[in-house]
Amino acid sequence: MIQYPLLQKGQTIGVTAPSSGVQPSLHEMFQLSCEQMKKRGYKVTCGDTVWQQEKAKSASAIVRAKELQDMMTRDDIDHIIPPWGGQLLIEVLEHLDFSTMRKKWILGYSDTSVLLLAFTIKTGIATAHGANFVDLRGEEPDQTTAMWENVLSTLPAADMIQYSSSKYQREWQHDQPSKQVFHLTEPTIWRSIPEQEMTVKGRLLGGCIDVIRHLAGTPFGDVRGFQDTFIKGDPILWYFENCALNAASMKRSLVQLKLAGWFDHCSGIMFGRSAVDVPVEGYEYTDIYEELSQELQIPILYDIDCGHVPPQMTLINGAHAEVQMQQGKAVLTQTFLP
Repeated sequence: MIQYPLLQKGQTIGVTAPSSGVQPSLHEMFQLSCEQMKKRGYKVTCGDTVWQQEKAKSASAIVRAKELQDMMTRDDIDHIIPPWGGQLLIEVLEHLDFSTMRKKWILGYSDTSVLLLAFTIKTGIATAHGANFVDLRGEEPDQTTAMWENVLSTLPAADMIQYSSSKYQREWQHDQPSKQVFHLTEPTIWRSIPEQEMTVKGRLLGGCIDVIRHLAGTPFGDVRGFQDTFIKGDPILWYFENCALNAASMKRSLVQLKLAGWFDHCSGIMFGRSAVDVPVEGYEYTDIYEELSQELQIPILYDIDCGHVPPQMTLINGAHAEVQMQQGKAVLTQTFLP
């Protein structure tokens, strides 16, 4: 069965950097997130790893693991939100003892999704794929991003509904800071194969495919064991977002995951918007989606609100999801079923 943490006002958010920390030039920006979190009614405890960054990581794998392990077992820290992702979180996994970790939300995306997926697969404790800590520094968060609080405050067995965004951000404008953080300018349109109204159901599981693909074949990517142990054979509704893979690299990754059994008993696959729409000799992402739908005989949804092209919904690994899609818009209902 799946266990769900519960976010409540007055709790303490632990910020640790199991991947990348925050370089000194960005400390002031990060402090804005801390201030906003306190204004929302939470306490904030930052680890030492947050304030440093060298050679593509905040600290050695052992130091990062020790700080994360400490925060996941302490009584005075209720949930974990890393500052952001990075490159090398996978180094940390072998140094963690998941069996002693407590039921706490871990929220984030990008490289953080390695930790999210591994933690849920190993323990059956739900994790939250959504905004990074630095994304929550805005005075007026957009409606899609702001749902993180409502989602993480959902009671067991209850439903939480989210709606696809009205607009998304085409490019970052760091030289023009916004009260909402993101500059949402482009109309959001969810797309699907086949092109029709549809409803897809299943247990959510996923993350940034660039990094979580490396869990396949390891003890941290035992999807079949997760299905048998924690969700009793319920179909999985996968979601993936792509940070830097061209079309050929994406297809190789998906073939690897298929051969590893990740798509056995799968009800559908959803793909987030990508800023790296790079074809290879005319081979496009849409070609991948068409091939995948035909080969696996499942619906494919793409350009969904997930990943490196914000805003994004808060997707709960392990929760039961129902996605209703119609005319480019979607309604996501997540139910916190055991």
